[in-house]
Amino acid sequence: MNTVQQVPDLSRLSSRIPAAPSIGSTTVSQPDHIHLSFGFAADSLFPLEVLEQSALQAIRQDGTRALQYSGAPGPRYILDWIQRRAASHGIQAGTAQILVTNGATQGIALAAQLLLEPGDEVWVEAPTFFSALQAFRLCGASIQAFPIDGDGVQVDKLEQALIGAVREGRALPKLFYTMPVYHNPGGVTLSLLRRQQLADLARKYNFYIVEDDAYAELNFTGQTYTTLYELAPERTIYLNTFSKIIAPGIRLGWMIAHPLLVSRLRILMLGSSTAVFTQEIVAHLLDQLDFEQHREQLIRHYRSQRDSMVAAIRSELGDQVSFALPEGGFFLWLTFPDTVNTAEMQPIAEQHGVSYVAGSHFYHDHSGHNHLRLCFSYCTEERLVEGISHLAAAYREYQEEQLHQGADIPMRY
Repeated sequence: MNTVQQVPDLSRLSSRIPAAPSIGSTTVSQPDHIHLSFGFAADSLFPLEVLEQSALQAIRQDGTRALQYSGAPGPRYILDWIQRRAASHGIQAGTAQILVTNGATQGIALAAQLLLEPGDEVWVEAPTFFSALQAFRLCGASIQAFPIDGDGVQVDKLEQALIGAVREGRALPKLFYTMPVYHNPGGVTLSLLRRQQLADLARKYNFYIVEDDAYAELNFTGQTYTTLYELAPERTIYLNTFSKIIAPGIRLGWMIAHPLLVSRLRILMLGSSTAVFTQEIVAHLLDQLDFEQHREQLIRHYRSQRDSMVAAIRSELGDQVSFALPEGGFFLWLTFPDTVNTAEMQPIAEQHGVSYVAGSHFYHDHSGHNHLRLCFSYCTEERLVEGISHLAAAYREYQEEQLHQGADIPMRY
């Protein structure tokens, strides 16, 4: 028997499939490293006991029905729960407007497939979520990006680009992708004024907003925000997920959109429902869990984690770096002087036992060389402080190497 594995003919693959995989959240495999790169929820906050009970209930109460294509009562309960939870955020939507997905990332991919033809314009924030960039590239889109500041994406620059495209007869965007609350990676939140302006532009220039609200429940300040969906429901596809509030491994999220759009999205799902047995388990969990109490526990923990990381950064790096203080979510976006290239510094950081995600991964043109993303949700507070100490040591070593080489770091745009 010939056991030599033949190399597949890669020339037969779709040209839209990139040679390099998406980086995901894991950039270093060593178990002893301090993984500030991992965009993970804290293991200690998973409701294990209630999940165990819920899984048993799904089997004992629902039996074989829970294992069929359509499931038992769980999927209906999940729809009703999402509808009620959305209403608490100002989103009025019937269950016909809700589609349960395999996490919010599948929602991004489905929205891209629904709206885009090869060559269509997609406009995004700079920086933005790298998996969203991957989804748009896979659809053959042409990507244009607009900078963020402390109040979110600079909508005035978006408007100028729209006016210029109309004046010059260039293509307008099919969609604008945004994370308006606790941005990944920027950590910033879009102001109400800019939300209103963005909603008005979507109507005026006939594009869709894909609103990724994955971190909405992790609100450290108690301040509420008007969703873009609430401002322009006919122009917005809204995404959210259970990954940040229950556990990422259950792989459940949802989309909310106009019923006509949802009916088209169901076609892309090929008539299949998402993980109905998992929905049965989560339905039992949500029926038993005091969700508000659980959510407050998450907020207290992640706010404390953020504060520990911020204090360590200020102590170890001082005014050598800058960042916007995130009011929720998982991430902190660190900016170094322009002469720093965080991708080149990364191997030094790994030698010091700490990982991060270099800023270039969050830009469609691989710019952002002097930024990096840190996650404060996954590691313990002790490990966060230790990790920032290692990062500062790596930065000092990087500076020494550059000084020794006597070479300027080239600017990358």
